[in-house]
Amino acid sequence: MRIPRAVFGLVREATRHLLRRPVVAVAAIPTLADGRWVLVRRGDTGEWTLPGGTLDWGETLRDGIRRELAEEAGVDTLSLGRLVGVISRPDRDPRMHGVTIVVEASVSEPRRPPMNPLEIVDVRAFAKDALPSPLAFGFDDVVAWARGGLTEWE
Repeated sequence: MRIPRAVFGLVREATRHLLRRPVVAVAAIPTLADGRWVLVRRGDTGEWTLPGGTLDWGETLRDGIRRELAEEAGVDTLSLGRLVGVISRPDRDPRMHGVTIVVEASVSEPRRPPMNPLEIVDVRAFAKDALPSPLAFGFDDVVAWARGGLTEWE
């Protein structure tokens, strides 16, 4: 059975309106017991960044952060800490307009490789004063907020 071309046009137009909404995302500043921060290197940009991603349907922020840390960084979340900030500038991520909630997290040493090696190609712990820069998706200012003990939003 062939689907008429007009149906594809209607679906594309409906999808454009439905999906042109900000997406809720989470990110963490994962810290090991010795104070080092765990970052992930993205496969698409080659840049280091904070682990995180979009919430799944029916998922809480806490569950989403724990899932993203396990999937991307291979770490177990020991505890979730303070809210560092909420970022919402549409130009931060060329893939979508995300509203990202960033929190501090105490985590275990990475124990597993990233679940999607095409998305995340490396995981490494860095001393707080030796973080790579720039970070993907404009997270450098978020790192500055965390280092300064600030809670910010945009």
